[in-house]
Amino acid sequence: MAKKSRSSQKPHPPAEGEVGPRQPCPCGSGKRYKACHGAAGGAAPTFVARPFEGMPGECDVIALRELVPAATVHLTLKDGGRTIRLATLLPGAAPAMVRDSGDVWLGLQVQHSYGNPARDLAAVLERALATEEPGIVGLPSDPGEGPSLQDLITDTSLDITVHDGFEYWIDDIPERDASMEAALEQANGGVMPTTRLASVEAAYWTDVGTKEHLRWVMPHPEDQLLDALARLHAAGKDSVAEGSRFVGMFRAHGLLAPVWDLPLGTGAEVLEQPAARFAADLAQALEGGDLTPAERSARAGLANRQVTIR
Repeated sequence: MAKKSRSSQKPHPPAEGEVGPRQPCPCGSGKRYKACHGAAGGAAPTFVARPFEGMPGECDVIALRELVPAATVHLTLKDGGRTIRLATLLPGAAPAMVRDSGDVWLGLQVQHSYGNPARDLAAVLERALATEEPGIVGLPSDPGEGPSLQDLITDTSLDITVHDGFEYWIDDIPERDASMEAALEQANGGVMPTTRLASVEAAYWTDVGTKEHLRWVMPHPEDQLLDALARLHAAGKDSVAEGSRFVGMFRAHGLLAPVWDLPLGTGAEVLEQPAARFAADLAQALEGGDLTPAERSARAGLANRQVTIR
């Protein structure tokens, strides 16, 4: 028997109103339908493209979640004015902790994979606030609908402290034993020196040993920011220090974080004035019109230098 032709084996196109398995899922996750809400076993968790939108210091929160090793900030809750401590990382990568004092600590660098980290953070925080016994509090299942972290707080700005290490893990413990010190020493061994710039928002210098970086989370819509960065690149105005090189961008939680390589020995202090100048140039570039051919070429190159992290 003759083989069927390839054309006769093609699947029928989806009917009007239906979503094909290889088409983008209508939920907005960016995945194909067959890998999202069309997957076997039911709908995938709802993906929120910009989960921290409306959060005070949104760009800094993204930086603390994805880029900064050790930092803390205190948040004030709407319900009762209670203060909780938000940290990049907690001991054992705990989602939340109730301390012996009754204080609640919340960890940012936790991957719950339920589609909306701001909702996950709020859910584990609510569990911790309802817990009387000291210890670790987790989020064992999808929390479903409910408030996001930004819905639970009254803060309009964030006072962020970047730490040299994880000493804050035990700064409420008056007497430290040898096991605590050993665990702390081991954790601190992986911390890269990091400094938050004072002249601009959400820009962090870091020393990774072989080189230094400036990583700067920016609040602008992606297409608009790419156009502006292309204008600055084409004009030779995308440097932030002598010998610096703009190498690409991270994409995280709906925003872009441009990254510069810096020569060893640059440090954070010398970046303050150039970063402020770059911010002023960027503000002007954001207001530009159509791109020139050189700027369009620069934009195409920039678009190929993006890495998505979540």
